[in-house]
Amino acid sequence: MSEPILKIERDEDIAILTMNRPDKRNAMCDALLEAIDAFFSDVPNDVKAVVLTGTEGHFCSGLDLSELVFRNAENTMRHSRNWHKVMDKIQYGGIPVVSAMFGAVIGGGLELATATHVRIAEPSTIFQLPEGRRGIFVGGGASVRVGRILGADRMIEMMLSGRKYDASRGEALGLAHYAVGDGEALPMAIDMAHKIAKNAPLSNYIMIQALSRIEDMAKQDGLFTESLCAALTQTSPDAIEGLQAFLQKRDPKFS
Repeated sequence: MSEPILKIERDEDIAILTMNRPDKRNAMCDALLEAIDAFFSDVPNDVKAVVLTGTEGHFCSGLDLSELVFRNAENTMRHSRNWHKVMDKIQYGGIPVVSAMFGAVIGGGLELATATHVRIAEPSTIFQLPEGRRGIFVGGGASVRVGRILGADRMIEMMLSGRKYDASRGEALGLAHYAVGDGEALPMAIDMAHKIAKNAPLSNYIMIQALSRIEDMAKQDGLFTESLCAALTQTSPDAIEGLQAFLQKRDPKFS
């Protein structure tokens, strides 16, 4: 039997997802997107964090142009909106997702990475949005997610020129949160996912759901939303446990 297009492994309370199209540099086809969608649509209850990575030297080289079929304007828009739906499930599903990146993080691969919450890049990582050279425009969420990180001015230049950023420059710009050595991204991502999984589930959920939305709000609306989030988390049983653990100098045991 051939290997699955998305490998799913368990390591205690985390899941490790490996995009598995090595002959295509893990380019995103409809089947791979559907597999990612299926996992994030029904995450097992005992999974507290997720690691997302690629295989054989590449994270994801973007949309598989060899499988691109002609679509009229309506179907192109529907295809783009489906990408948005899947990326939203990753970003707002309530489960922390850590990306272990190397090689190509290009086009749709960068859109996928920026939907995750923590991004770790090895020296081989290449960040690029080459759509301008293909006569097309981003459609999987980059104009919002990458644009929020880089700002519109820098993203325009990146798309017009097709320039590439390496791991260290990507870290400086915020495309990656950590730049590590060769072979270090996945072990660090797994270790970090285990640590994140030990946080109180409600506070993880609130951080994922609230912070990027607060960024979109007017100042006073954001401050009010912050107060609601504080009220929900600070009155929870896990908050009481966290305080008691701190005072008793022990690790908390969250529900």
